[in-house]
Amino acid sequence: MKRILHYVELPPVWLALFAALAWLQARLFPMDVTGRAGDLIGTGLVAAGLAVSGWAALHFVLERTSLIPRERPDKLVTTGLFRVSRNPIYLADTAILLGLILIWDALPSLILVPLFMKVIEARFIRREEALIRAHYGPAFDAYCERVRRWL
Repeated sequence: MKRILHYVELPPVWLALFAALAWLQARLFPMDVTGRAGDLIGTGLVAAGLAVSGWAALHFVLERTSLIPRERPDKLVTTGLFRVSRNPIYLADTAILLGLILIWDALPSLILVPLFMKVIEARFIRREEALIRAHYGPAFDAYCERVRRWL
């Protein structure tokens, strides 16, 4: 059971869960509000989210450090997208969720976006920041002063 939880407790699983809730809401209570504009904006957000996530993940690979949330990074990455956001992958996940909600016309599910951000912050970001701060100390504190958690 612990082994299963090890894989379940990953941010993409939470994104899939929140997306499934939005999809279910769209199926149970269909709306036709956003039309083509919602599809275009939503598709743009999903595409941008996937691109940012891939770019940030590639940056971790090129810097030769782990992108697994519970692992201590071998290097404090502060370049590339990480100059703008301390958590570009989580920001990308949020954009993907928002985009899917617009594509599915699941407007009541917009409430899931800030809830998703709170869950990610509580379950992952705070732990990651504590781990990084313990390892990199003042360098991480200086980075936090320069770069916001989300945007």
